[in-house]
Amino acid sequence: MSDPNQSGLSDNAAGGLAYITFIPALIFLLVEPFNKNPYVRFHSWQSIFLTIAWIAVDVVLAILGHFPFIGLIYLILWPLVALVFFILWIIVLINAFNGKRFKLPVLGDLAEKQA
Repeated sequence: MSDPNQSGLSDNAAGGLAYITFIPALIFLLVEPFNKNPYVRFHSWQSIFLTIAWIAVDVVLAILGHFPFIGLIYLILWPLVALVFFILWIIVLINAFNGKRFKLPVLGDLAEKQA
């Protein structure tokens, strides 16, 4: 872990803040000393990949929602998918703030390769 006095932000706080939106994650990947810290880089990349996955799933569901009959399924499926992504977001956020490197399936592997 880096010296918290150097940046004013602990690794755990930076890792957790990376999940607030993709903007802090991008900032942490660009700004020293965070871009040199594997823990912060992992959580920043996982946050970005989680955001991309959520947008991709949302677009697919929105397209499927325009088809007859499937549109009815969309009305039921979209809130459930949104709830799953919200729960995943809470899990990774809490784990990052607690200093744990919780890897999501597939996305965590991608983030680990980037970190």
